[in-house]
Amino acid sequence: MTIWFQIVLIFVSLATVTFILRGIRKSQVQINDSLFWIFFSLVLLVFSVFPKLAEIIARALGIVSAVNFIFLFIIFLLLINQYQLTVRLSKLDTKFKNLVQTIALRGKDE
Repeated sequence: MTIWFQIVLIFVSLATVTFILRGIRKSQVQINDSLFWIFFSLVLLVFSVFPKLAEIIARALGIVSAVNFIFLFIIFLLLINQYQLTVRLSKLDTKFKNLVQTIALRGKDE
């Protein structure tokens, strides 16, 4: 991993943490939702500060370079987050539909 890529990872991880903490302070993001992004940033920070760790994991998984492993790992984390958001959205959609139906039935009785 090049020093330039390490610097970029450090900057991105610190910028992400700063952005998330600012969102929490302004009440734009709930703490539960921000935990994923803080974890995400910490993982990037660990891989950027300790690049040998990424190289060891990449080699153990049969991935040619540490950079490819980091990109693959980031994509994997983002897919997990996307799935969790989809599940939450489906639950909210069902609750919303039930609420609308309940309100419609109450309005019909009056």
